[in-house]
Amino acid sequence: LLKLVCFVFSVLIFCEFLIYYVVIFQCRWPEVKGGARMGEKETSSSVLKAIILADTHLLGEIKGHWLDKLRREWQMERSFQTAIWLLQPDIVFILGDVFDEGKWSSPQAWADDVRRFRKMFKYPVSTELVVVAGNHDIGFHYEMTAYKVNRFEKVFNFTSGKLITRKGINFVVVNSVAMEGDGCAVCRTSEAKLAALSHKLNCSQQKPHHSSQGCSDVEKLPASVPILLQHYPLYRKSDAECSGEDSAPPEEKNVLFKEKYDVLSQEASQKLIWWFQPRLILSGHTHSACEVLHAGKIPEVSVPSFSWRNRNNPSFIMGSITPTDFSLQKCFLPQESRVFAMYCAAGALLVILILAHFQLLTPPFYFAQRLISKHKA
Repeated sequence: LLKLVCFVFSVLIFCEFLIYYVVIFQCRWPEVKGGARMGEKETSSSVLKAIILADTHLLGEIKGHWLDKLRREWQMERSFQTAIWLLQPDIVFILGDVFDEGKWSSPQAWADDVRRFRKMFKYPVSTELVVVAGNHDIGFHYEMTAYKVNRFEKVFNFTSGKLITRKGINFVVVNSVAMEGDGCAVCRTSEAKLAALSHKLNCSQQKPHHSSQGCSDVEKLPASVPILLQHYPLYRKSDAECSGEDSAPPEEKNVLFKEKYDVLSQEASQKLIWWFQPRLILSGHTHSACEVLHAGKIPEVSVPSFSWRNRNNPSFIMGSITPTDFSLQKCFLPQESRVFAMYCAAGALLVILILAHFQLLTPPFYFAQRLISKHKA
């Protein structure tokens, strides 16, 4: 009985705890191209280490089955806590759809979801957490209200058009759900903030002797070309050009995307590119990985879902970023199918050991066991 308990306990400890350390320990921070020409101390202090993940979809009280919650939320909690402990990032970005039912949850359900999120994604004081709003957090455009946006902003200190500057690097936070272009109250406010921020950034990037008259009274910001953080991807026809083991399944790649639902509209996409001319765009929403180039020079990386509920092989992005350059590397989490296979193999072995103990195996197995016993004697 003691051996049996030890065996079961060992399997549980490995599959539910140690496997995350074994897998994530293999991930390494990417090197920035310019890092080789910099001193070691200068490199470590000037490079911002960022973890980017998306679409955690914490289940709510309406659709969330307790077993589904327990399994998938434990996976995300152990993955996140292990990554924070092993990789020690400076900042973590979550690109929307933090919750699955934020678009219709009651105040009490919302408070419970927030409590669970804070428990799962707790982080040390040395790390900063930035959360972007997604359509499941505040609703699609036709469901979005000022109340839902305000309660999300209150919890996560989120504001569309907010500039986050760390180590001279500019990140622009975008509420992509509000980029509908129909002049709704939330949309007007969001676009006005983005336009004003665009003006400040453009003025800051101009050289002093080329500075235009409209920039004379504008607050100067770091001249680094910004990185956009948003939930919806910019417009693309489909995922047909996406590749990699965590891209969309073959049967889904040629399905055309719907504007303002799967991706931003062409007009909104062109507006963001024209306003900011970003050097990188990071997005989520599709639950699958994709890398595309906009205007032939602006890369966009769609980050796959962080949850087993949406993918068998979830992952996150590790980014080493400087004011002038960046390098990204993907870190895969344990696959749900492999963990399940380990449990099945351990269960089969357990049955064989129990049958062997009570001498209930079929004659060939029993005969082999007796031969081994005699040989040992």
